[in-house]
Amino acid sequence: MNTWHLAGWLFADMLLVLALVAMGDRGDPMKAEQAAKPNSSASSSASPSARPSRSPSARNTGPRAVERKPVKVNVSGDAADTSAMEKQLRAVTAKYAGRHAAIVLTFGSNRDPNVGKAYAHAINTLLPKARPEMFKGTTTRDFIDLADNPRHAALEIYFYTH
Repeated sequence: MNTWHLAGWLFADMLLVLALVAMGDRGDPMKAEQAAKPNSSASSSASPSARPSRSPSARNTGPRAVERKPVKVNVSGDAADTSAMEKQLRAVTAKYAGRHAAIVLTFGSNRDPNVGKAYAHAINTLLPKARPEMFKGTTTRDFIDLADNPRHAALEIYFYTH
């Protein structure tokens, strides 16, 4: 069996890992901005009404970065039942509403690698339908988990910092 065609996929996966490491290595730009501002004793002794207040939109002016730790969620069920799976995806991501995902790595469980990867792909195609505001433009990758747990997927969601 000729395995040269796998070299391209290996290179692509290694490039993805390198990109994840590079994005994850960036610190929080808002913290760096705050640390760079000089602290004067005059501003700390000023009355609260004399200090300028920052609006919520002013907090999110710096460049976005990707959080280093993923949010991990699990889903189980028949991927062909799209309405039930979308409902389950909305439920497991409900507490992260209002955030935007940068990258989602989905691990479909099955002893057959093709079936596991196909399940992961099916779940990833449902993400923008379940939460369009969270997964619009999100990069997704389909992986396999060789555990004997068919119709199960573990998702690792990497959110933007803001």
